Amino acid sequence: MIFAGPYTAHRHMKISNSLSNSSTITGFILLGFPCSREGQILLFVLFSIVYLLTLLGNGSIICAVRWDQRLHTPMYILLANFSFLEICYVTSTVPNMLANFLSDAKVISFSGCFLQFYFFFSLGSTECFFLAIMAFDRYLAICWPLHYPTLMTGHLCTNLVVSCWVLGFLWFLIPIIIVSQMSFCGSRIIDHFLCDPGPLLSLTCRKAPMVELIFSMLSPLPLIIPFLCIMCSYALVLRAVLKVPSAAGRRKAFSTCGSHLAVVSLFYGSVLVMYGSPTTEHEAGTQKIVTLFYSVVTPLLNPVIYSLRNKEMKKALEKFLGM
Repeated sequence: MIFAGPYTAHRHMKISNSLSNSSTITGFILLGFPCSREGQILLFVLFSIVYLLTLLGNGSIICAVRWDQRLHTPMYILLANFSFLEICYVTSTVPNMLANFLSDAKVISFSGCFLQFYFFFSLGSTECFFLAIMAFDRYLAICWPLHYPTLMTGHLCTNLVVSCWVLGFLWFLIPIIIVSQMSFCGSRIIDHFLCDPGPLLSLTCRKAPMVELIFSMLSPLPLIIPFLCIMCSYALVLRAVLKVPSAAGRRKAFSTCGSHLAVVSLFYGSVLVMYGSPTTEHEAGTQKIVTLFYSVVTPLLNPVIYSLRNKEMKKALEKFLGM
């Protein structure tokens, strides 16, 4: 394994000793994935490829929906917005992570750290809201097929999209303003590849139980509320599909939900592992891997899932790519 070994402890000690004479800090050090120089270069190449493939995959879906008139429906408009969201989401962490792989200092400024914190969690919240309205769209399409065109109008679709973006970016605005006004002392080392609220709050000069309470109350809500909406939508979809007399009809109904269910399972499965289990200092490596999965790997896999399981999207992508 390139993440472990004596080099990790030596490098951590070296960074700690260089900061021992500083009581008030002006920035943070993101440890990322400590390893040898060769390992850092290997990780840089690997994540550069993943990042470019993510941009290409999600960008192709956006272009296919934009230029194929057959995909100008609420379902695909939501998918195009979701793909744009995935590009923003992965861009909030990967470019800085790539820069750190090639840097010895691995320093991120206060403003850079808080901005990354805000955009990462705001985009994550927005993704949860998008997954919920995409499930709602499938509920309307399957349970109310005759009324679907009049229910899911272009106006309603636009309002839902705007609401997801606005609500997602307003959710963590007040907490991040509060945290940015706090003083940070002692070690400035964050054992992560991004600015996570847990390590950040542990570096404050004074304990802030009220701020921690605000985070503990606000953070789960963008996960729990949309997840409950998704479960309710698919429970109603399942009940409606089971009433369909023909097996072919049931398969067709389920096939329209398959891609979305796969994406929901990937995202929420990894997020629940991350935030649903107790965090300890010894699990820092595991927390990094899980965060890496839902913030980097999932945006890479989503275009593959939607293109493979959706015939219309597959045809549109083949037409757009000239295949």
